[in-house]
Amino acid sequence: MGRSTSRRDFLRTMAAAGIATASASLIGCNTQRRPVVVSARGPGKKLRLAFIGTGGMGAAVINEFAGLDVACPCYCDVDTRQYKAATGHWAGAKAFQDYRQMFDQMHREFDAVVICTPDHTHFPATVLAMQHNKSVYTQKPLTHTVWEARQLTRMAKHFKYATQMGNQGHACEGWRVLYEWLHEGVIGDVTEVHTWSDRPIWPQGIDRPAGSDPVPHELDWNLWLGDAPARPYKEGVYHTFKWRGWDDFGCGAVGDMACHFLDGMFWSMEPGYPTSVEPVLVEDLRPETFPKASIIKWTYPKTDQRPGFVSYWYDGGKKPPRPPELEAGRELAEGGNIFVGTKGTILVANDYSPRIIPESKQQQIHKPKRILERSPGHYKEFVLAASGEKPIDFCKSNFNYAAPMTETVLLGNVALRAGQRIDWDGPRLKVTNVPEANRLLTKSYPKGFQFL
Repeated sequence: MGRSTSRRDFLRTMAAAGIATASASLIGCNTQRRPVVVSARGPGKKLRLAFIGTGGMGAAVINEFAGLDVACPCYCDVDTRQYKAATGHWAGAKAFQDYRQMFDQMHREFDAVVICTPDHTHFPATVLAMQHNKSVYTQKPLTHTVWEARQLTRMAKHFKYATQMGNQGHACEGWRVLYEWLHEGVIGDVTEVHTWSDRPIWPQGIDRPAGSDPVPHELDWNLWLGDAPARPYKEGVYHTFKWRGWDDFGCGAVGDMACHFLDGMFWSMEPGYPTSVEPVLVEDLRPETFPKASIIKWTYPKTDQRPGFVSYWYDGGKKPPRPPELEAGRELAEGGNIFVGTKGTILVANDYSPRIIPESKQQQIHKPKRILERSPGHYKEFVLAASGEKPIDFCKSNFNYAAPMTETVLLGNVALRAGQRIDWDGPRLKVTNVPEANRLLTKSYPKGFQFL
């Protein structure tokens, strides 16, 4: 697949996907659309969800949706040992190991799809759901590559059903308070944002082990690999959780947590495309795995609404310098944000709770005027939008928002692999100063997973 999509290719993509397109004159324009309400169910009927990925985070998500009185006619997981959450709520639902077969046989029986698989299979499953005109909820990071994120950005502009990325904190009160404080200008113009996480909590900076192990009979290893290159099964190395550290399957620490912790910055500051992304520190990056620790810097240009600023990401135990405003005896949490402004500083803990530091200044600042609608809950947003009770953009982390954010987050991994600063031409989807880095924007797709 190419690294970028031409105008003609894009129109063909939309037609192949069965997604309603705007006229050719609207392609690439920032045209405002009225919110669309699409009813996915008949009067008095429950929203019908199909789940792809039912173990791990998939099990947690299933439990959340089950509490919202939805129906589930079918679900899928490549490992039948992971069915428990689904069978516990919907004993009569039909189980599959291959989600493509589930769509072939059952697509008329469900209204929406929830995707909680390893990162490398997010995109093909999501595209297949959109091709079937299903509302779709996909865990973060929304995609595995930068190119995939750009395709979903383009597709989302013309999609008439609800979408949502699974970054649950977007529904919280804390990000709304941060947004409203920054828009009130309580700390002036933001010049720096520092974001850190305790990830990775899985192996990174390692090489592929030799040999192979017998594949458990409950697991279809080829289906688990999906669109990734073939490799032998090794017990406890990839499935079920440690895949996050492997480049073929996951997106590393930044892919796992930046769509959570950088969310407040993206929402509040609308940064747009960065002009450059730079690996400031990289510890033990290996050919097939992400580094044990990293620091990454994004540089954003000024706009008519704000000056330019820089954003830093820290993982693997690295943290930003301690803010001078932070009170003695207070330590930085295991993850969070620091927003440095020309008139003050906001500290955000890893529970998305913002406060102005020091505490004495916090006491002088009033609560911000509410300018954002409050959420009924992350999962309920999707149920209401997918069922037609609310407009399709009622999910505030819909793909129109989440796909561009994911693209920018994953540029951090491109910079790590490039080993130097990359200059980014966002509109052209192109690294301009390191031509060989452009191959890192995308990947190959084997037969059976080429849905575009």
